[in-house]
Amino acid sequence: MPRDGATNSLGLTRPPAQTRVVVAMSGGVDSSVVAAELAAQGYDVVGVTLQLYDHGAALAKKGACCAGRDIHDARRVAEAMGFPHYVLDYENSFRDAVMEEFADAYLAGATPVPCIRCNERVKFRDLLETARDLEADCMATGHYIRREMGPHGPELHRAADAARDQSYFLFTTTAEQLEFLRFPLGGLQSKGDTRALAEKHGLAVADKPDSQDICFVPDGDYARVIEKLRPGAGSPGDIVDQSGRVLGAHRGVIHYTIGQRRGLGLGGLAEPLYVTRLEPETRRVIVGPRSALATRKVPVREINWLGDVPFASQEEWHMDVRVRSTRPPAPAVIRPLSDTEAEVELLSPEAGVSPGQACVFYDPEGTRVFGGGWIWRGR
Repeated sequence: MPRDGATNSLGLTRPPAQTRVVVAMSGGVDSSVVAAELAAQGYDVVGVTLQLYDHGAALAKKGACCAGRDIHDARRVAEAMGFPHYVLDYENSFRDAVMEEFADAYLAGATPVPCIRCNERVKFRDLLETARDLEADCMATGHYIRREMGPHGPELHRAADAARDQSYFLFTTTAEQLEFLRFPLGGLQSKGDTRALAEKHGLAVADKPDSQDICFVPDGDYARVIEKLRPGAGSPGDIVDQSGRVLGAHRGVIHYTIGQRRGLGLGGLAEPLYVTRLEPETRRVIVGPRSALATRKVPVREINWLGDVPFASQEEWHMDVRVRSTRPPAPAVIRPLSDTEAEVELLSPEAGVSPGQACVFYDPEGTRVFGGGWIWRGR
């Protein structure tokens, strides 16, 4: 039992048996290992799985989170480790907070990241409040990111395993939420370490594949989901070059993303063409050479700032930024326009920067995450 002033492994002063932890369980190996490890350490674990959408279409689909199979797998882990498990119906909340905006963003020519909105508006808001209602002392998830105590309170840091780091998807986490959240897997060196822990606890999900698709798009067909949410969204239009010359026709702007090269149906051209801009108002898809994708100035809004001093207290911040989940952080100058808006200047131009994606801020000399914002078209 910890002495007075000492902490348990979650940084709390109570002994594990008197510390209630709600674990957000997706049914995958990561969150299952978190729940199993904490239960084995003697914590008062409560597992919660969210049913976020009608999972009938994904019931037998591997690689899609939150489906019926995943709910079953989470329940089996809880039974094996001897802690209570609840399934909460968040379908309406998820549709309103995530799916509707996803459809509207595509219709507006943006490329949204619904997993970020789900973390922001469902898991770290609605579920976190549920955890408080259950009188939990903290909530733990299976995300690969680190929470470290700094001189001004808890800080967000990149995961030890750069290949698994999920900081891009968690930039909207607020300082207040960080007080309550825990990320036990953030310090692991590899996914192999996670699977080894699953095998140690005899979990049936030890070899379960990682999820790859957006949970409500289990077959990867975004356009079909959008057309279901917004009937008639797939209006055809023209594919044009930088000068406005019509090169071909398309089935609907929702089928394209900035930077796309394949599937344009434009044969016999002297050089490869890429989607450089989407104009939903004119139903035009603009294409051009790869050089036309180069972007240096990025307007960002809805900024969540995790620094120790106010964001707008400096004229500019020299940081690394990530403008897509698959890109490494790169040097940039961030110039605040207000507490929630900024212009980001990339020191080296990036290709395929798209409205709807996130721009996440990083310490260029360390692992700290300073928040970020949403890329938009600008004024």
